[in-house]
Amino acid sequence: MRSIPSSAEGVVGGTSAASERKRPSLPLNGGCACGAIRYQIRAMPLLLYACHCTDCQRHSGSAFSLGLPVAAPAFHIERGRAKAWSFVGAAGIPTRFWFCDTCGGRVWGERDGSERVNVRAGTLDDTSWLVPLAHYFMRSAQPWQRLGGDAAEYATLPSETEILPLVQAWRELWQPN
Repeated sequence: MRSIPSSAEGVVGGTSAASERKRPSLPLNGGCACGAIRYQIRAMPLLLYACHCTDCQRHSGSAFSLGLPVAAPAFHIERGRAKAWSFVGAAGIPTRFWFCDTCGGRVWGERDGSERVNVRAGTLDDTSWLVPLAHYFMRSAQPWQRLGGDAAEYATLPSETEILPLVQAWRELWQPN
């Protein structure tokens, strides 16, 4: 496994794969698997990361989940009803996941005290532009995983101070030319 840095310095240099993709146009649209819930994101997401914690593995049924933090005022449910499930997450923070009331698909989550919602990136209608800038909880990653590229890797959840350079790199990556 690659070494896990304590910060994301220089992460912008590692975004060539993402920078070759077209910039997504706003608003971003998405929804659950059955289409009962439809949402719109009206501002660029703050970041895209892959979380490899055991909670995300269990909740997603996969080796990791893709989180797309969005400023809460930019996230709008256009149609449908969601049900919440509350629990304490891997970082020890009270969290709510929101699921479609019809198909049970997880669409977004939120943490107590946060001004962001965390959209499940795979629920977007267009996922072709998504490239994670960081990988969290690599200490829990499956041993067969081999990460490529220059995305930052963290043994656990990075601190807010460590996340700020990632958010800045993401912002610079998707600035209009």
